[in-house]
Amino acid sequence: MKKKGIIVFLVIAVVVVAAVFGGLKLTRNLGKNTKTINADSAATKLERYVNDISPIQGTPVKSTVTYSDDDTTFQELPELTDDSIAVRETTSEFAEIFASSEKTGTGTDGFLRDMVTSFNRSGATVNGTPVSVRLRTVSSGQQVDYVASGKYVPDAISPSSSLSVKMLNSKGVATSYAAQSLVKNYAGIVLTKTTYSTLTESYGDASVMSLAQATADDKIIMGYTNPFTSATGMNFLVTLLDSYSPGNIGSEKAVNGFTAFQANVPFVAMTTTQMRTAAERGTFDAFVLEYQYYMNDATLSKNYQFIPFGYIHDNPLAVIDSTDDVAKQILTQFAEYCEANGAELAKKDGFNTAPNGFTEMLNEYTGEELISAQKLYKENKDSKPIVCVFVADVSGSMVGEPINALKDSLINSMQYINTDNYIGFVSYSDIVTIELPIAQFDLTQQSLFKGTIESLQTNGTTATFDAVCVAMKMVQDKLAEVPEAKPMIFVLSDGETNEGHSLSDISDIISGLKIPIYTIGYNADIDALAQLSDINEGICINAGTDDITYQLKQLFNANM
Repeated sequence: MKKKGIIVFLVIAVVVVAAVFGGLKLTRNLGKNTKTINADSAATKLERYVNDISPIQGTPVKSTVTYSDDDTTFQELPELTDDSIAVRETTSEFAEIFASSEKTGTGTDGFLRDMVTSFNRSGATVNGTPVSVRLRTVSSGQQVDYVASGKYVPDAISPSSSLSVKMLNSKGVATSYAAQSLVKNYAGIVLTKTTYSTLTESYGDASVMSLAQATADDKIIMGYTNPFTSATGMNFLVTLLDSYSPGNIGSEKAVNGFTAFQANVPFVAMTTTQMRTAAERGTFDAFVLEYQYYMNDATLSKNYQFIPFGYIHDNPLAVIDSTDDVAKQILTQFAEYCEANGAELAKKDGFNTAPNGFTEMLNEYTGEELISAQKLYKENKDSKPIVCVFVADVSGSMVGEPINALKDSLINSMQYINTDNYIGFVSYSDIVTIELPIAQFDLTQQSLFKGTIESLQTNGTTATFDAVCVAMKMVQDKLAEVPEAKPMIFVLSDGETNEGHSLSDISDIISGLKIPIYTIGYNADIDALAQLSDINEGICINAGTDDITYQLKQLFNANM
């Protein structure tokens, strides 16, 4: 009997475990269609769906387009909230530092967080008064934007690279260094061992130049991060341009080389997280990353090669000249405290270790030249135009603040869409309306685009995936006319769907046609929108924050 009882128990245990893991698997794939179909089958299925949906044609309305020559960064940046504070000050007299996320996070990304916490407990004083430091997490690119625009000026910044300090100086903000380098990190390209073999066998070595040539030759797929926001992306851009034309990153030769390279880059990632996710799915053969992260990831360091490039990421502590004398003294003390007490922690976190084969780039460029390189990137990143449809949710659930935020963010960020792209517009509730057929984004199309957005009104239920089908069909039809173009769709919604087709109905079409879908959620069910974006390496942005115009600006700068 005891034996039988044990056997029954084991059988029940196996059944329960199978049910649990089966349930987890089903839950993980909820809403997704695991079927894979080719492009022809996807197009055939899409045509059938769109015929059933029967979208109606809207009447485009023109509106006056006015773009100011003034820098609008101040208006676009959000007000900083307490959420960005990594470590709070502990005294009434304190200095505030903006620092990049690889130093202000947790675990091995927490070097500066740990140093500030320790400093604040050390009993530091200035003129006999207790002092401390407040630490905020702000990306390298945003640090420059906040300070240069005057939106929020801390006492000091610590971007990943001193390139950011140079660009800030060129915008008229003077700084001095409390520390030339708090910790050292290194930018590099992570590549599969197969890719490494391809480069060394076909191009003689594995370098930025050989990677660029292999990408231009369509032999490998390379990924990198947005040089407007990412220090690693900026370092890569400058290194690449310098590889084509040493000492002259604005030359015609540099532009032509970059254009040939960029033609075969599938997309520029908005964030390192997006790029890593794409790499994990096999989208890239090679992608940029910092050495500290590479060393702390056992899978990457074991299975991938790291090819260093460019400038050292010196993580300086740059003091803003307008900072008062007490704060400057606090920052000097803090820099000295880091130098005296931070070496062991820095090593543990993966900093201050140069990768094999690193040779620092010798050519120095001014802040003005670096900003010109960003402009060169924006103007020349698309040797192929973009064919894009914006899909706007105008159902009843978008009434009030969501639809107003949608209108404001699109109108205020449309100036960052290049005019050689092809843009269309669809709105939807329980019916789908083609508000604006796809056309080149010249002044006439811009006027119609703005007028369409201004005239949107909310009503009805929500057929998100019907609208996505219509947008995909519009994109496919336009690609027949402009076959060299890159497709893209933006869906702006609160994420609720209660009408028409489901995500599982159309996910195989999206995958088969390989159209990236970027989703922007307004008071949204972000998880639902993220599932849609995840299919083809799009990105999902939460517009619930007040920096949506700034986020769209960076997204359009990177991809449009």
